[in-house]
Amino acid sequence: MAENTEHPAALARIQALPSWLLNRAAARGRRLVSEALAQDGLRMPHHAVLSAVADLEPVAQAELGRSTGFDPKDMVGFLNDLEAAGLITRAPDPKDRRKNAIAITATGRRRLIRLARLGDEANEALLAPLSVTERELLLALLTRVAEPEAAPGGADE
Repeated sequence: MAENTEHPAALARIQALPSWLLNRAAARGRRLVSEALAQDGLRMPHHAVLSAVADLEPVAQAELGRSTGFDPKDMVGFLNDLEAAGLITRAPDPKDRRKNAIAITATGRRRLIRLARLGDEANEALLAPLSVTERELLLALLTRVAEPEAAPGGADE
């Protein structure tokens, strides 16, 4: 097999791209958080939905789907799981009886506190190689990259 002398470090170049490194860091972060939440028997989407319910309650299922970005078919499954675990309730919405109003239970609030702690521990492990100053800088830079329109001066700064 002939050696490619024109582009001998093509893979190394790709692996040094910001998009490649961000993807690898994100994958590691998702793995760490997923493993942490699994200790409490839930997955990341359950945590996201439970958090949204806590913030928005009482909330209609459609609004919950819009606010979390989950597909409505997936949302039904997440809500079924959370309701079966006693973490949320679904009841007819007093404003529109055709809709369900979803609320968090006291058990759900306690569970959310545990899940937040587990998520914090996973993120601590993710950022362990960095100093406090480096962490603050990384978060500021990632925010600017992920949401350039929200950065001071917008995307053009």
